[in-house]
Amino acid sequence: MAVRNHSASSPVDGGAPTGGPRPDNRLALLDQAFFEGHRAAGQKEVMQVGWVYQRDVDLDQLNQFRDNLAHGLMGRLIERSPLPIGRHRWVCDPRPPEIEIAGRARPRTELGDWFDECTQLPIDPESGPGWRISVLPLTDGSTAVSLVLSHYVIDGIGGAVAVTEAVWNIPRHLGYPLPRSRARVRALIQDAGETIRETPAVAAALRAAVKEARRRRHEGDRSAPSRPVAEPARGTDDPVIAPSIWVRFKMDEWNARAEDLGGTHSTLAAAFTVKLDEHMGRRHGEIDGVPVLLTVNDRTTGDDARAIAVKFVRAHINPKGITGNLCEARTAVKDALKAAQESGDEAELLVPLTPFTPKRMWRQLADYARNDPEQPAVCSNLGDTGPAAIRPDGTLCDAAFARGASQHLTKRWLERIGSQAHVYYGTAAEMNMVTIYVCAFHPDSVSTKAELRDLVAQVSAEFGLSGVIE
Repeated sequence: MAVRNHSASSPVDGGAPTGGPRPDNRLALLDQAFFEGHRAAGQKEVMQVGWVYQRDVDLDQLNQFRDNLAHGLMGRLIERSPLPIGRHRWVCDPRPPEIEIAGRARPRTELGDWFDECTQLPIDPESGPGWRISVLPLTDGSTAVSLVLSHYVIDGIGGAVAVTEAVWNIPRHLGYPLPRSRARVRALIQDAGETIRETPAVAAALRAAVKEARRRRHEGDRSAPSRPVAEPARGTDDPVIAPSIWVRFKMDEWNARAEDLGGTHSTLAAAFTVKLDEHMGRRHGEIDGVPVLLTVNDRTTGDDARAIAVKFVRAHINPKGITGNLCEARTAVKDALKAAQESGDEAELLVPLTPFTPKRMWRQLADYARNDPEQPAVCSNLGDTGPAAIRPDGTLCDAAFARGASQHLTKRWLERIGSQAHVYYGTAAEMNMVTIYVCAFHPDSVSTKAELRDLVAQVSAEFGLSGVIE
């Protein structure tokens, strides 16, 4: 991913001019909504970037990379407002975590398990650490590096920007204060004043909320589960990790196959997701085709400091004949993107209500999303890494991926969501590599890594693709 140069007055390279006002460190409303909604529902989401070298890594350069990350978008934490209806704020994280080096080498066959284990290490966007770097030597002489970061601090595209800036040694002087630097009384007065000034936007959001509630009432109650909820079983609170694997394809072969099928490289990724979903046996209510949530990058400037700068577009794609022709899928994706652009995001009108939303309501919204009768699959296009993001120790790695992961999943949680299919798609032009990371679960078809590996191999073969699966 390319990172453009920043202007002299940009907060990236100096913040406000000397003597000027301190930059606004309040979280964007969507960032706060994402954080509060997941916290109320008991969810903890992280992002992971993995690199593999067929040799030792340069630990001195990796430590420099770590220090540079601490001076970028990842060097921050969330500080909640002392006012119950106040806006949360970013504060700087003055303690970059030490690199964790495994005490023993492990065989290459355990690489995927180790990456999974790294996603479960303690990560806290409030008290820190907000991110961790881990290193694992492998018995075949190669080395793996894992970067896990809180999804509430930065999203996938933003994480790629942060990694790129760290490798290129481009600091971001965002001007965030130290944690708890505001006296409580001053913080209460300041946040109360800002809340009053935002009253017009809140009033407009209330009117939009009433209108939306009436619309949903006319559509009927979607809150009832669309599938049977499993009875609680013994051990349902035991921790589990949903199956995940990653597969690497040669980019020129991937692109050539997409062109042969009448599509684009990103259409092929969406089609891959659809075929995977179909073979898993997932059900999507009464609709035709497979609903797929496609990510659309909303981070349009290099100065964008939001944690979440992505939108989702829902496309309905027919899996029939998709392995032999992508034209219909390409049209479905194009139509969905166009419709989303023309209609806009109605949820944005409600975002000003975020500070006023109680935990009970956040939990209800989480249940509403979980009981979506369409149960869409997700295809996250992370774009191209660019030349820097595949050099964490200053030199080109041999393989890399990025993905999202959930922390502290339990059997009870998996029973509640029923099934999931999430594909993360990224490219590295310099390495001639396409990476597909698949996180999927279905109690009747995919409950182990081995089952998922077999399924991904089958889908790859049906598209005429051959990749390396780990």
